[in-house]
Amino acid sequence: MARDFKADVMELQTRLLTRVLPRIRDAIRLRMTKPHSAERHGLGLSAKLLLLTVLFVMLAEVLIFVPSVANFRVSWLRDRLTASHLAALAVEGVPGGVVPDGLRMELLQTANVRAVAMKRNNERRLVLPSDGPLDIDDTYDFRAAPDTGVFADLRMRLRLIAEALGVFWSSNDRVIRVIGETARGGGDFIEVILPERPLKQAMIRYGLNVLGLSVIISIITAALVYFSLNSLFVQPMMRMTRHILRFSERPEDTSRIIVPSNRADEIGVAERELAHMQLQLTQTLQQKSRLAALGLAVSKVSHDLRNMLSSAQLISDRLSSVPDPTVQRFAPKLIASLDRAISFCESTLRFGRAEEANPKRELFALRRLVDEIGDGLGLPRENSVGWRVGIDEALRIDADRDQLFRCLSNLVRNAVQALEQLERVGGGNISVSARREGQKVVISVADDGPGLSAQARAHIFQAFQGSSGRKGGTGLGLAIAHELISAHGGSIRLLDSDGGAHFEIEIPDRMV
Repeated sequence: MARDFKADVMELQTRLLTRVLPRIRDAIRLRMTKPHSAERHGLGLSAKLLLLTVLFVMLAEVLIFVPSVANFRVSWLRDRLTASHLAALAVEGVPGGVVPDGLRMELLQTANVRAVAMKRNNERRLVLPSDGPLDIDDTYDFRAAPDTGVFADLRMRLRLIAEALGVFWSSNDRVIRVIGETARGGGDFIEVILPERPLKQAMIRYGLNVLGLSVIISIITAALVYFSLNSLFVQPMMRMTRHILRFSERPEDTSRIIVPSNRADEIGVAERELAHMQLQLTQTLQQKSRLAALGLAVSKVSHDLRNMLSSAQLISDRLSSVPDPTVQRFAPKLIASLDRAISFCESTLRFGRAEEANPKRELFALRRLVDEIGDGLGLPRENSVGWRVGIDEALRIDADRDQLFRCLSNLVRNAVQALEQLERVGGGNISVSARREGQKVVISVADDGPGLSAQARAHIFQAFQGSSGRKGGTGLGLAIAHELISAHGGSIRLLDSDGGAHFEIEIPDRMV
């Protein structure tokens, strides 16, 4: 009989149905279905994804904007140098080098500067002077510096970026001086003095243009990324979440198990694993429900069976007084079997479950126990089942006699039922042998029947799953045998054999 029917059912249902699954369900619902509480004011996964996408794209645009503004400033100032250089060449073409004030002012306005000086042929002179004295706030030299390596170039670029950002925070009345090389080279340069305000206005216009373009690019990119990730990840995750909630309401309903998609990525793996886990949980709950019903039925049957066995025990007591030799031979065995059956029924009724007691170990002759099992099962049976016992009369084993009787009886009974299904002349044979190996006894139970299927071998010692292969078998006998042997600190296993089933049991002696 399977162990702890009602206890297992109640424990599993209590944990799964009243603790674990409701907690998972409530935790998910707190996030999804009740956004009105203070704890649930956070954005959903889709909204967070959209905001993060916009934020990262804007951050990338900022990283692009800062160097581009610095380059724009340098280009704007170089354009002023070029325009001033052209104005200086025009002045040199005037006879006498004297430029009328009207033309001078027009040239300065065209170049957008206040004054122009130029060094040419090692001579520096003021080509286009200003109308009055000028206070210069800062000087910027764009003449090519000697190549000093990568780090020097990096420092120069960082300096240009810092100068460009400083323009936005400077006052509007600053006057700066800019120096740059001419096309002739050789130490010649052009020097201009100009107000910084037009540069600042141009940089602001450029920045606003870049900002507008960045916003448009960010919105388009964020939308594309959002819809892509929402379709690939967010929606499948929400689908799995809905299935978890729906499954947690009625985990016994197989129609609520998620149907995995055909995706080959991690989402597909998660869906298939979730479906497998839900299927296993459903099967476990259904099995435990059947065990609960079976436990109730066993309790009812045990109650009636105990009464019947008590009547049989009274009759067997009368048989012990009959002088017939055959009756005297079998009456003690019949009385012992009835006592064991009544004791087992009482323990089932007492606890409402088939909980095995701790082994009451003692030394006894193993051969007598095996002979008693053979007599109880009517072995050997002519032209049906052969019976061979290879156990020394002096071999003694340290075990609980009643529990070992139940274990070996279950194994031998399974073998008898398997051989009875064979349709061959002469039937088959069952052999039981034992030997002592140091501080343990090894018992072998083998038959030459049809053997066990691969499915039965995979769950050989699990109740209701490790059926011995015969029609109508439940596998309870093997589960009971495994439980009883484990309680002795021993082991039972199915050995590989060419035909039939071969079980080997090891029971160690008690430690002194």
